Amino acid sequence: MLKNPKTYLAFSLLPVYFLVKFLSNYPEIIEYYYSNGIYPILSKALRYGLGWIPFSFGDLVYAFGVIYMVRWIIKNRKRFFTDTQLWLIDMLSAVTLIYFAFHLFWGMNYYRLPLHKNLNLEADYSTAQLVSVTEKLINKTNSLQLEITKNDTVKVEMPYSKTDIMKRSGDSYKNLEAQYPHLAYQPRSIKKSLFSVPLTYMGFSGYLNPLTNEAQVDYLIPSYKFATTSAHEMAHQLGYAAENEANFIGCLATINNDDIYMKYSGYAFGLRHCLNEIYRRDPEQYERIIEHVNIGILKNYEETRLFWDSYQNPLEPLFKESYNSYLQANNQQGGMDSYSYVVALLVNYFQKHPL
Repeated sequence: MLKNPKTYLAFSLLPVYFLVKFLSNYPEIIEYYYSNGIYPILSKALRYGLGWIPFSFGDLVYAFGVIYMVRWIIKNRKRFFTDTQLWLIDMLSAVTLIYFAFHLFWGMNYYRLPLHKNLNLEADYSTAQLVSVTEKLINKTNSLQLEITKNDTVKVEMPYSKTDIMKRSGDSYKNLEAQYPHLAYQPRSIKKSLFSVPLTYMGFSGYLNPLTNEAQVDYLIPSYKFATTSAHEMAHQLGYAAENEANFIGCLATINNDDIYMKYSGYAFGLRHCLNEIYRRDPEQYERIIEHVNIGILKNYEETRLFWDSYQNPLEPLFKESYNSYLQANNQQGGMDSYSYVVALLVNYFQKHPL
């Protein structure tokens, strides 16, 4: 007879795992009962409870968890040989709790309906459609860059602090809410990551803590990118777990901001994705189109590239490969390559809502 509660927890890992996998086959049910039912209640409760704290409580939880895990392994290392069964039960019970909490508080959003179905958009597009939308994005982004700098060769410099940018990112969603009420964002709970330095060396610009629903942004990244990254993490808080969908919503929110600098950040972000896709499909077409992009915009792109290059290290590919495996394990079969889905959303959105 199983008397130890940890034993029950350990043995419940497989049933919980199979329950998640079973439910993942029914995205309509998850969309209705979880993503638009249970999750918004949990998410808002956590954001109301922790959003007022000026620092990331979730980062402290991570730090405490790592310290506790290392301490536990050191303290119980001898048990691995003398009492392997109990050692494994302790480990499996902890994994079960984390796995269950992850999916309850956020992770089931990975299995909701695709975003294009929610927004009544198509998921496919032709190269001709891509080029047409990209040319319009170039014209729009060029005009914003020129209006800000008065010189098409000067890069855009954000005049706001990063704290102010995070606040303005929340305002982006107020305008987007008029078009898509289900994208209303309230309350705010977005913060600068306490681990921004290691986060940058790992090659990531932000993340959502699924257990506290706090959005963390790397405060080291260039300011003009900070706006779309903040809006991207807010999209995760709204329950859009897929990176490509959060990219699209973050872009859409930012271009709907009333502030011209924020708007520029959003359009430059969307344009960069489309240009990259054209290059992937037709390098010669890309070389023709890129000539029409203002040099100032290209300098902003170069600023971002140089920033990430300065933090490259031998471990970064390992971190990205680990994250790629994480994405694939959570219903993003293409892993990090699935980010290109954002282009399909952008092309079809701008065809339906012309610039």
